[in-house]
Amino acid sequence: MPKTTRRHFVVGCSAAVAGMSGARFGSLLFADTEMPYNNETLIVVFARGGMDSMNLVFPVSGVDRGHYEAARPDIKVPVNEALPLDGQFGIHPAVGQLHNVYQAGRLAVVHAAGVPLGNRSHFDSQAFMELGTPGNNQGSTGWLARHFQSAYNLPPEIVMPSISVSSIQTTSLLGDHDSINMSDPGDFNLQVGPWEWRDAQRLAMRNLYSSDDTWLHTSSLQALDAMDIIEIHASGGYTPANGAEYPNSSFGRHLKVVAQMIKLGLGLRVATIDIGGWDTHNGQGDGSGGYFASRVGELGGGLAALYTDLGGFGGTDYTNNTTVVLQSEFGRRLRQNADRGTDHGHGGVMLVMGGTTIGGVHGTWPGLANDQLYDGADLAVSTDFRRVLSEILIRRMGNNSLGVVFPGYADYQPLGVVHGTDLPPDYSPGGALLFRDGFESGDASVWSGSQG
Repeated sequence: MPKTTRRHFVVGCSAAVAGMSGARFGSLLFADTEMPYNNETLIVVFARGGMDSMNLVFPVSGVDRGHYEAARPDIKVPVNEALPLDGQFGIHPAVGQLHNVYQAGRLAVVHAAGVPLGNRSHFDSQAFMELGTPGNNQGSTGWLARHFQSAYNLPPEIVMPSISVSSIQTTSLLGDHDSINMSDPGDFNLQVGPWEWRDAQRLAMRNLYSSDDTWLHTSSLQALDAMDIIEIHASGGYTPANGAEYPNSSFGRHLKVVAQMIKLGLGLRVATIDIGGWDTHNGQGDGSGGYFASRVGELGGGLAALYTDLGGFGGTDYTNNTTVVLQSEFGRRLRQNADRGTDHGHGGVMLVMGGTTIGGVHGTWPGLANDQLYDGADLAVSTDFRRVLSEILIRRMGNNSLGVVFPGYADYQPLGVVHGTDLPPDYSPGGALLFRDGFESGDASVWSGSQG
């Protein structure tokens, strides 16, 4: 009997995987493209630790420039080194590649954004954002999981609807049983016992999970399918397109994984990535150099590389169906501390990047005078983070079930950060009924998310 090679075994694991083995996995594989399915991908990047938004995007003119310089005599970024945005604000010189994306009109800056209620706890503020429930950090599902629960414009079969590029599931996807955790496609395999046992183990597991149709059985089969596909097509390395150069760091490698998964056409709709190291209580760096400059340099270089990598690959510009949003749990105090760092603050910044992004500086600037600061110390929050995310959900993802995704949030108005169709917000706790009716009517213009 001829020896079965590992590739032959993997391909033979299931008819679905065997059918996918010879070609790129486009939307044709999972759904009839005549159907009005949404094909957008949302990438959520979380800067953990509380990013100092005031030294990433800072005033370069007017009275607030004076307040900024007085509050930060050592760590302020000099005006003559700022990369210009709109005349009022500049961005840190270490993010030059990302500034190019801004100049191309594909990067939106939302200053004074964040959790509307004041809380300087990392744990609480991150939970408020990822659960989508400010004031309540005890929820059992994340906002992205509830997006999937309420979205009726997705194909019935998707190999990889969501991914946490990490060893653990991010809180925003908590409760999503279809989410996959993966840091490296080369390591995304069954690592139980000696290698020679694994083929038989995988076949036994497939037989076991084919015996029922519970969420556990279905999710496990989906994970096995994804494992087989990625092992065949994505375990041999990846070369970014268009000369894109990612940072040589875990953040850069994780962004590269997302780009690779998008191009494989596995149906990826949501990806989450973390970048840490933002709790800059001391030694933040004077002027435009030092530790903070290295962090924003890595962040900006990574996001710019992702945009370059996805642009026009193989005749397909993936940026037109991809939106990246950056957020952090809070900003920092306006005034530097005695250790030439900054302590936990309130208002921060959100960045939105993509081929359908409406570039520029957005939102209402509250000012830096003492009576304009939150608690006399921090940049105030004038844009609820849910407002930005809701606009992306509605205009790009085609999901207006805000009552499900962000329970208790009821005053949404588009800020104008992305192009797309404005559906009426559904604030009902059940939500999604409008979607079901619209989806069954086959109105593709509502679901495609490609307007504008």
